[in-house]
Amino acid sequence: MEVIVKEAGSRLDKALADLSVLSRAQANDQIKAGFVLVNGQAKKAKYAVKEGDVISYQIPEEEVLDYQAEDIPIDIIYEDDDVAVVNKPQGMVVHPSAGHSSGTLVNALMYHVKDLSSINGVVRPGIVHRIDKDTSGLLMIAKNDRAHNALAAELKEQKSLRKYLAIVHGNLPNDRGVIEAPIGRSEKDRKKQAVTAKGKPAVTRFQVMERFGDYTLVELTLETGRTHQIRVHMAYIGHPVAGDPLYGPRKTLKGNGQFLHAQTLGFTHPTTGDLVTFSAEAPEIFQKTLKALRPNH
Repeated sequence: MEVIVKEAGSRLDKALADLSVLSRAQANDQIKAGFVLVNGQAKKAKYAVKEGDVISYQIPEEEVLDYQAEDIPIDIIYEDDDVAVVNKPQGMVVHPSAGHSSGTLVNALMYHVKDLSSINGVVRPGIVHRIDKDTSGLLMIAKNDRAHNALAAELKEQKSLRKYLAIVHGNLPNDRGVIEAPIGRSEKDRKKQAVTAKGKPAVTRFQVMERFGDYTLVELTLETGRTHQIRVHMAYIGHPVAGDPLYGPRKTLKGNGQFLHAQTLGFTHPTTGDLVTFSAEAPEIFQKTLKALRPNH
C-alpha cells in the first residue's frame, strides 16, 4: 500500500496513521519492523515527512481471536434482558488483551451471561466502560446492541453516575473540591497517563469522608472517564491513591494494588427510562485497612 504526503512537518508514525487505516501504535510497529519505506528508504518514526514523500507500508494480518467462556465466579448484583451490573473483584482484568487471553471478566461473562452486545466485537462483548485491573467495583454490562448504544451515549454525555471510594496519601486541605485538568498519555513514560495541555478534558469531584492524619478516605465522582483519571488527578494534587504502583510512592499501605473502589453506579435504564442506582461494599482488604487506620482500632 502507498500514500503520498500532502503536508510536511509531521512525524512519520503520525503521518502514516493520519493517511492510512493504521493506528499510530500499528504504524510504529510497522516502522520498527522495517515494513515502512519513504521514497524507497527505511526511516525512523521521528522522521519529519516532506510534501510529496511516498510512504509504502503493509497492512498487518488480522489476528484470529477465539476467547472461551470460563466458569469463573463473579458477583452479578443485577440482571435483566438489557443490562447486568457486576461487582468486579480487585485483580481481575476486564477484557482479554496481550498476555491476558483467559481469566478476565469477559471470559466469565461469556459463561454466566448468555447474551452480550456485539458492538465491541469478540474481545469486549457487552463491555460499555472499564475499570483498572486492581480497581474493584461496579461495571454496567450491555446484553444487546440497543442497550449498549443507549448506555454508551449517556456516558459520553456525562450523565451516568460513577462514585468511587479511595484511600489517599496525606491530609487534604479542603473537605471538598473539583479537579479539572486535561489528561493524556505521558510523554516521559508511555505506560502512564499524565496531566498535559495536549490531553482531553477531565473533571473529578472529591469529598473527604474520614481523615487519619497520614491518609484520607475520599469519595470521588467522575464527570469524565479518562484512562486512570482518578489515579492521575489525585497524584497531580499531591495526594496519590494509597497502594498505587504506577502513580504513588513506594512507601504506602500494604494491599493488592491501589485502594480504589467503584462503589456507586447509576444510569438511565435503556428500556424503562428509569434512573437505576447500585452500590457495592469495598472489598475486605479495603475495609480491614480502614479499621486499622482509625484511632480507636
